[in-house]
Amino acid sequence: MRSIQPLSINRDFTFALLTVLSILIKQGSDICINKSNNFYLPYKPVILLILFLLSEEKGSAGNLLSEINSTKKEALDFIDRIDQSKENSLWPNIKPKLFYDNLILNLEKPTSFYPGRSTNFCAYGALSYLVMEKDPLGYVKFMNELYDKGEAVFNNNHFKPSSAVMKAAGSLKFKGVLDIRHAEQMWFLVLADKFKGYLNFFDKKFNEGDENSFWAATNLAKFDRMVNKMCGVHVKAVGSDLIKPWVKDPYSYLSKRIDSNIVSLYINNRIIHKKNHDKIKFSIPTHFIILRDISKQDNMVTLRYWDYGGETQVQVSPRTLKKIIFGIITIDK
Repeated sequence: MRSIQPLSINRDFTFALLTVLSILIKQGSDICINKSNNFYLPYKPVILLILFLLSEEKGSAGNLLSEINSTKKEALDFIDRIDQSKENSLWPNIKPKLFYDNLILNLEKPTSFYPGRSTNFCAYGALSYLVMEKDPLGYVKFMNELYDKGEAVFNNNHFKPSSAVMKAAGSLKFKGVLDIRHAEQMWFLVLADKFKGYLNFFDKKFNEGDENSFWAATNLAKFDRMVNKMCGVHVKAVGSDLIKPWVKDPYSYLSKRIDSNIVSLYINNRIIHKKNHDKIKFSIPTHFIILRDISKQDNMVTLRYWDYGGETQVQVSPRTLKKIIFGIITIDK
C-alpha cells in the first residue's frame, strides 16, 4: 500500500483535471511524451488549482515478488536450444532472424535497448534496463513464449496483446535502429498495451502510429507500478507529474542513494538542451533515464545517465538540476 503525504492525492486521479487542461494546451513535441511537451497555460488559476491538489508523493510499492535472479549465461544457453528459424503467423511482420538476433543482442549488451526515434517508449526503455539487471533469463523465456503462443506470463503478470499490436510488431519504420530490432518492437508495444495510466485514458486501443501518441505515454505512478510488477523490487518515488520533489538539495539526495540503489529520474529533457536555462518559466517532465553516476566540481554537477541505447554525460548547474527533475525513483538492487 502506498503511503502518501497528507495533502497529496493519487496521481492517476488527476486525469480529469488534465483533460480539462488539454483544451488550453498548445501541443509540442519531444523525445518521450511526443504529443505533449511544454504546456502553455494562460490561465493562472488553473495552474494554482493543480499545484494545490497535486503534492509530493513518497511511497513504497507493495506486493513484492519473491527474489528473482538469473544470469546472462543461463539466458544465452536457453536461446541456444531454441529453433531460431521458426515463423509464426500470430506475428505476421516479425522476422525470426531479426527477432532472435535482437534477443541475443539484448543479452550480450543490455544497455543497447533503443526505444526508437519520435516514439513515447522511453519509460519502457528504462524498465528494460532494470529487467535485464534482475532477470535476463526470465526476459528471454517470456519473449520466446510470447512469440510462440501469442501470450505469456512475466513475474505473475499475464500478457495477451491485442491483434493490432501483434500485427504492428516488426512493422515500425523510420524509428532508427529500432526498425530492425523486432524483439524490442514487440516488447515495447506489449508493455504499452498492458500498462495504463491517466495519460492513456482516452487512447487505450492501439491504432497505427500510436507508438508516437498518448497510447504509449507513461506518467510517474505508472512507471513505479511497472517496475514493481515486472522486477519485483522495492520502489520509492519522490515527486510528481507536475510538481518537483520537495528535496532541498537534489545533488546530495542522489549522491547518498546511487551507490546502494538503482536510481531513475523523471526529467524535462528539453531543459537540458535549451541555451538559457534561466529563461524557462514553465515545463513538464518528458523523459525517464537511469542515473549511472553523479559528481560535483566548481559548482557544476556532472550527470552520467543511460537512455536510448547508450550513456550520456552532461554538466548542469545545481539550479538547473533542480529544474529538470520531477521524479526520483529509488529502486533496490
